[in-house]
Amino acid sequence: MGSLWVETDYVFVNEIGEPVHADTPSHVMPKLVRRAGVPPARLHDLRHMHATTLLLAGVPVHVVSDRLGHADPAITLRVYAHVIRDHTAEVGELFAAAVGDSC
Repeated sequence: MGSLWVETDYVFVNEIGEPVHADTPSHVMPKLVRRAGVPPARLHDLRHMHATTLLLAGVPVHVVSDRLGHADPAITLRVYAHVIRDHTAEVGELFAAAVGDSC
């Protein structure tokens, strides 16, 4: 768009870079999902997938919380407790391997 492009920090913009109405991405998502032929998903599901992927990769909760815009990491811990709990066994195995290797 050259000089017509409007530079913003928004993720969802129209063809010249201006922000779209807040509901637009949620309304477009089902159409894109159907067109792609993938299982049904809401736009909000991408947020959960992002957070879950980061937590499983070992990103600290306070970092994930900040990315999600949560006021307090306790909110993130409540919402994603199952992810952290399921990951606990792997953490124990990693620690056991590290201790075993150092002896």
